[in-house]
Amino acid sequence: MDIKQIQELVKLINKTNIGEITIEEEGIKITVKQKKDPVQNIITGGQQGQMYSPAPQQQLPQAPQVAPATTPPPPAEISKTDNYITIKSPMIGTFYRQSGPDKPIFVNVGDEVTSGKVVCIIEAMKLFNEIESEVSGRIVKVLVEDSSPVEYDQPLFLVDPS
Repeated sequence: MDIKQIQELVKLINKTNIGEITIEEEGIKITVKQKKDPVQNIITGGQQGQMYSPAPQQQLPQAPQVAPATTPPPPAEISKTDNYITIKSPMIGTFYRQSGPDKPIFVNVGDEVTSGKVVCIIEAMKLFNEIESEVSGRIVKVLVEDSSPVEYDQPLFLVDPS
C-alpha cells in the first residue's frame, strides 16, 4: 500500500462517520482511527507497539490518525557530529520554529536547551507534533528554514553539549 492510498483512506474517514478501518495487505496491517485520545495502537506484521501523538497546539479540525507501517524512532533522535550533537526529525512533515505567527520562537542560536525542552513543531497530516530535545547544551546552528518540508531523520539543529 503506498502513501497515496493511505491518504485516500484518511480522506474517506474524514468524510464519513466511520470510527475505525483496518486493512491488511502482504502481512502489513494499517489501522486508521478517528482521534479520541493521544495514544494509538500500531500493529505491523503481528507486532504491537504504541506511539505518542501530542495534542495540536492550535484548535484545528481533528484529522484521523494513520498508523505507519513501521514503529517510529523516539522523538529527536540524536547522533554525534564532531563535538556537536545533531537533533534530527523523527518524522516527515513541515518544520515550524514557533507555534503560531504571533508566538515566540522556541529556540534561537545561542539558547541553552535541556532534555525535554520543546525545540520546534513538525506538522504532519494537520497534526502539530512538539519535538523535544533529548540533550542538554547550547544551540549552535538551526539547519532548516521555518515552514520548510523535512524528511525522516533530517538534521534540524546542532547542539554543543559542553
